[in-house]
Amino acid sequence: MDYYDIFISILASTIRLSIPLIFTALAGLFSERAGIFDIGLEGKMLGSAFAAACVAYLTDSAWLGLGAGILCSVALSLVHGFASITNRGNQIVSGVAINFFIAGITIVLGQAWFGQGGRTPQLSPESRFAPIILPGADTARDIPIIGPIYANVISGNNVLTYLAFLAVPFSWWVLYRTRFGLRLRAVGENPGAVDTAGISVAWLRYRAVMFACLLFGFLDALANFMQGKQVPLIGEVPVQVFQALPYVLTCVLLAGFIGVATPPKAGGVPYTKER
Repeated sequence: MDYYDIFISILASTIRLSIPLIFTALAGLFSERAGIFDIGLEGKMLGSAFAAACVAYLTDSAWLGLGAGILCSVALSLVHGFASITNRGNQIVSGVAINFFIAGITIVLGQAWFGQGGRTPQLSPESRFAPIILPGADTARDIPIIGPIYANVISGNNVLTYLAFLAVPFSWWVLYRTRFGLRLRAVGENPGAVDTAGISVAWLRYRAVMFACLLFGFLDALANFMQGKQVPLIGEVPVQVFQALPYVLTCVLLAGFIGVATPPKAGGVPYTKER
């Protein structure tokens, strides 16, 4: 395998690993713009993945599994909303509690239901979304440089991959070109003004919390590929280094090159309606 084939393989893995992160980041974006910090996104990802795998295994339907994953995430979002919006609790504590709860309950249920050490059984091809082969992919495979990119990276992904990348510009349009987006950003900046206009702050924030990161995906794919491989001039590097690589480099690059992000002024602050 030459270096270009290795690059194509890592790039394809980057796309696959980025999809859940893109969906989760967009959900967190809507929640944060509404003034709700959702630290429990990781727990929602795990809970949704577990629910989706269980239902897909039992029903042999990828779509039913997807629906179960969405319902699980919405249910956890409602729990977070009830704690931090309705009861005006600490949003960080609520999110961390969800992460801890899901991390434990999925292992317990997985072991009790399937007896495979907390894991779900391997899914059949009928329980997974099939890859979509784009027109001309097989013909373009032999074209130098661009052929492998089109055939192995752009083509051959499942429907959720393409939906994830379409969701990014769609989310921008919703946030900055619709009445809902304007109200959502306003409730994160000045919820009192929104309340004065007769708009329910709590209902807007609930909807934001329930709204269903290529860099991290690339680093994760690179880490998976490099485990056990020889690094030029260095030799074999311990596996723990590559496991930590996505987290370390993501923090370094975001801190050094992305700049300072400006959160909403009312972010993390519970809103109390004035009487």
